[in-house]
Amino acid sequence: MGLLENFSSGLFIIQTVIFLILLFILHRLAWKPIMNAVNEREITIVDSLNQAKLARQEVENLAAENENIIRAAKVERDTILKEARDIKDRIVGEAKDLAKVEGDKMIASARQSIQSEKTAAMAEIKNQIGALSVNIAESILKQKLDNSEAQNTLVNDYLTKNLN
Repeated sequence: MGLLENFSSGLFIIQTVIFLILLFILHRLAWKPIMNAVNEREITIVDSLNQAKLARQEVENLAAENENIIRAAKVERDTILKEARDIKDRIVGEAKDLAKVEGDKMIASARQSIQSEKTAAMAEIKNQIGALSVNIAESILKQKLDNSEAQNTLVNDYLTKNLN
């Protein structure tokens, strides 16, 4: 068994030496490129995380800006609607005032026309009454003056009234 023990302890030493040599070779040849790749990967991940954080902040800023724009648009819309209502009210008020003025003019014109027609009708009635009165008086005088004594009395009365 001594030989087997020597062989296994020698094998252990050889394996350890080979492992150390392999580690040294790996350290010299592969360790730096592997570590560089890992470092580059870590830098890429950190950059990606920073870019994601910046993108999230930008999205939040855009959302806040969009909300401000929407709020400003609503305020502007309300202002425009208020101005439109004011303009409508002013136009309606002006139209009412104009209609009232035109109505007043029409009423005044109608009153003047009615007054003119009333005056003309009254003049016509007076003329007709005058003509009718003259006709009635003529008829009465004809009846009374049919006899000559009544004519003489009427002439004498008239002369005495007008001469005195």
